[in-house]
Amino acid sequence: MNILVTGAAGYVGSVCAAELAKQGNQVVAYDNLSAGHRQAVVERVHFVKGDIADTEKLRRVSKKHHIEAVMHFAASALVGESVRNPHLYYSNNVSVTISLLEVMVSLKIQRLIFSSSAAVYGEPKSVPIREDHSTDPVNPYGETKLVIERALAWYYQAYGIKSAALRYFNAAGATPELGEDHRPETHLLPRLFAAASRSEARFEVYGDDYPTPDGTCVRDFVHVLDIAQAHIRALHSLSRLGFKIFNVGNGKGYSIRAAVKVVEEVTGRKLDVHVGGRRPGDPAVLVATARKLRRELNWEPRHSDLKSIIQSAWAWMQRHPRGYRD
Repeated sequence: MNILVTGAAGYVGSVCAAELAKQGNQVVAYDNLSAGHRQAVVERVHFVKGDIADTEKLRRVSKKHHIEAVMHFAASALVGESVRNPHLYYSNNVSVTISLLEVMVSLKIQRLIFSSSAAVYGEPKSVPIREDHSTDPVNPYGETKLVIERALAWYYQAYGIKSAALRYFNAAGATPELGEDHRPETHLLPRLFAAASRSEARFEVYGDDYPTPDGTCVRDFVHVLDIAQAHIRALHSLSRLGFKIFNVGNGKGYSIRAAVKVVEEVTGRKLDVHVGGRRPGDPAVLVATARKLRRELNWEPRHSDLKSIIQSAWAWMQRHPRGYRD
């Protein structure tokens, strides 16, 4: 299959593109490199530097490579930044997705997998969270993901574009080739590793007064390879799905303090932990139930243990202490 992957130089997008290529698909990585890394696109994937807002270029690339399906990862994805600058998130997430859909409609490309987020739920009323849980985002990032999901339902009804929105929780871990490298870095494991390697003086916990057992946020960590396999299974099932929403999670919650302890165990280093204030827009608990994904797509996480997730990420970080700048 000829597949366009937007945001394929980013963390999850790069792993999905590599896994698709391993399975024999012809993969085109489309990324403007505003946040991604050219080095994260493996050799067997064809790279095109471009912006989704440039609909003419996107249309030319899609026609040239006879694109049959799209995996859409390109997005701004910092919760705190979205609170400070919602305009950026509506522009980079909602507007460019509508541009992508415009191209898909014009070329009759009718398969799309959308990288959504648990942020659509907001502060959960029940845990673990099911797909039919109410959606009430507490930050603009989550709101933009929800707006796109709703648009996809209408685009299926009006234009026949079959799609699946995958709401994944905390993506983590690495493959031997590909890992996590954001600038600025806000994700948990790279920040913990920076403290463990002493490239950062200390690790800051964003609040310890949440209504959780130890006062810190609780998250459901999912290995990036398991997320990639969920996307691929959804893509192969689109003909019978129409429009569907799936959670991608392990159903296990770990607090930030628990993650700190596992990182200390894996790295053999004691972290200097400092407790700061809460970040705007952070829910206390985000833990999924992925029963629907298991039942309908026969998906099972293969790397569900937090220690093995952290070990894979630490191994990549050891090989790439400066990230993709190496």
